Amino acid sequence: MRKIVHGSDQPLHIAVVARPEPGPHEVLIRVAAAGVNRPDLIQRAGLYPPPPGAPETLGLEVAGTIEAVGANVASWREGDHVAALLPGGGYASYAIAHEGSVLPVPKGLSMTEAAALPETVFTVWTNVFEAAALKPGQTLVVHGGASGIGTIAIQMAKAFGARVFATAGDAEKVALCEKLGAERGINYRTEDFEEIVREAGGADVVLDMVGGPYVQKNINIMNEHGRIVMIAFLKGPTSELNLMRLMLKRITLTGSTLRARSHEEKARIATNVANCVWPWIEAGKVKPVIDSTFPLEQAEQAHQRLESGAHAGKVVLVVE
Repeated sequence: MRKIVHGSDQPLHIAVVARPEPGPHEVLIRVAAAGVNRPDLIQRAGLYPPPPGAPETLGLEVAGTIEAVGANVASWREGDHVAALLPGGGYASYAIAHEGSVLPVPKGLSMTEAAALPETVFTVWTNVFEAAALKPGQTLVVHGGASGIGTIAIQMAKAFGARVFATAGDAEKVALCEKLGAERGINYRTEDFEEIVREAGGADVVLDMVGGPYVQKNINIMNEHGRIVMIAFLKGPTSELNLMRLMLKRITLTGSTLRARSHEEKARIATNVANCVWPWIEAGKVKPVIDSTFPLEQAEQAHQRLESGAHAGKVVLVVE
């Protein structure tokens, strides 16, 4: 099979290797498309090693057709069209997934669209709806609103009945956030999100992938019992904080990663996503925003697109 390999000092390139075989609780997926995510860039830089036993190659989400199933797999059959969350190895013509991290391709979606879902939807569900316990009528602030995660977070929160504010870096991306359901898109280059959100009544939940100076501003806009969830640090993992407001308003500041969680935990998340989010997708309330697609052979260019920050929505690799 073909797979993308990488090194710290060389471009991504194709290698031909033996096709993997699924273990007892695994499925082999003939990949049609693979999502490209910022953790792929971080792994490539040597800062995000895969968990023990995971493939060393890149790719955290795919969509395709099940080619073979392990001896103990009961829920899936050869020929099923699926989307899957992976610990790695998705940039390839075949990928292995644990049976509990597999979901059916939602009705009405293409394989390319389905490949843009698992990493983003699982991340938003675990952080916004589980860790932060967003409730209908509450206010969510999404930083990086035009990113792959941001565009899905806006739509999921809107479908759930929450108010949404989102930050983005230019007028076009701000307009996209509002089109997807944000009550107010905020251009962080020309506007102060802290001032705007406080005037609008404050935030109950913040989903932050920026970090750095945003952390104190997040604390400043929170309502009592507010919840801030950190999922990335585009402006750095350190910040000098005045914690008095956090104490007085009883604010929760937390964070999480997804990749290293157990198969059992990912299976639990997948069940909740299938029951709660897949119906929103099939009803047209939530849909992945695709910025651009690249052939598998152009994975290097796909990474350049993501790293540039010019994208709005997901970058996806299409496998012939």
